[in-house]
Amino acid sequence: MIRSWYTGASGMRAQQWRLDAVANNLANVDQDGYKRDLAVHKAFPELLIRRMDDDGVYRHPFGSGDAAPVIGKLGTGVELNELFTDFEQGALKETQSDFDLALDGKGFFTVATPWGERYTRNGSFQLGKEGFLETKEGYPVMGENGPIQVKANNFQVDKEGRVWINAEYAGEPEPLVSRENNTWEQTVLLDTIKLVNFDLDRYLQKQGSSLYRSTEVSGDARILERGERPRVVQGFTEASNVNPVLEMVRMIEVNRAYEANQKVIQNGDTMTGTLINQVSRFGQ
Repeated sequence: MIRSWYTGASGMRAQQWRLDAVANNLANVDQDGYKRDLAVHKAFPELLIRRMDDDGVYRHPFGSGDAAPVIGKLGTGVELNELFTDFEQGALKETQSDFDLALDGKGFFTVATPWGERYTRNGSFQLGKEGFLETKEGYPVMGENGPIQVKANNFQVDKEGRVWINAEYAGEPEPLVSRENNTWEQTVLLDTIKLVNFDLDRYLQKQGSSLYRSTEVSGDARILERGERPRVVQGFTEASNVNPVLEMVRMIEVNRAYEANQKVIQNGDTMTGTLINQVSRFGQ
C-alpha cells in the first residue's frame, strides 16, 4: 500500500510535465514558426511477482536466480524521459510584406545574437535602423557572406533564398541580365540567405523568442547546399504547427489521468488507515 503512494505520485508528476507542455503549446499557438512540444515518458522497471514457498522450488539460493513461479508483474511508476519538439511543417500564411519569409521544408534561418549564432523557423522579419534585415528582437538575419543589408521596395528573394536587389540601387554601371520572372529590368545578386540543418534536429534546445541553439547531441549547424535547401517563400510566414483542438483534448486527458493517480494515493491512504486500526484493535 505504501508503494501505491509513490506510484501514484510519479504518475501525477508525469501528468504535470504533460500539462506544462500543452499549456506552452496553447500559449504559442499564434507565434510564427513555433514548434509544439511533446512530453515523452518511460516506465520504471517492473517488478516480477513470484509465488513463495511453492513445493519443490528453492528460495533465493546464494549466487543463483530465483526459480519461483512468476504470477504477474507490479508496476512501480513512470518518469519523464524528454521534452520532444515536433518539427512538423506548419501552414504558410500570406502577409504581403517583402520582409516576411517562410521555409517550406526542413531547415532553419540563421541569426546573429550576443550569444553567437542561433537558429529559427520564424521568418517574420523587419528592416532595422541601419538597413539590416532583422528579427523582431533586433537580431540580424545572416546571409552566407554576413548580415543582409537591404532597402524597402528594393529587394526580392527567390525560392533558392538568393537576395536580388535593383541594379540601380546597387550602383552597378554595367547592364545586367534580368532575373527570370522579375519585374525589374536589371537586378544584381546581393547574397544568399544562410540556411542550415542538423543531423539530429530533435535535440535542439529552445532558447526563447523562437530561437534554437545547437547541442552536443544535435551536432553543429550544417549549411544546406543547393538541391537540399527548403523552398523560400517571400511575403509569407510559417504558422505554428499547434492544433488547438487536439491540445485541448490532450489537456482533458491530462486532467483525468491526474485525478486517477490522485485517487490511487487516496485509496492507498484509506487502506493503510484501515489496516492500522485493525491491527491496533487486535493488539488490545
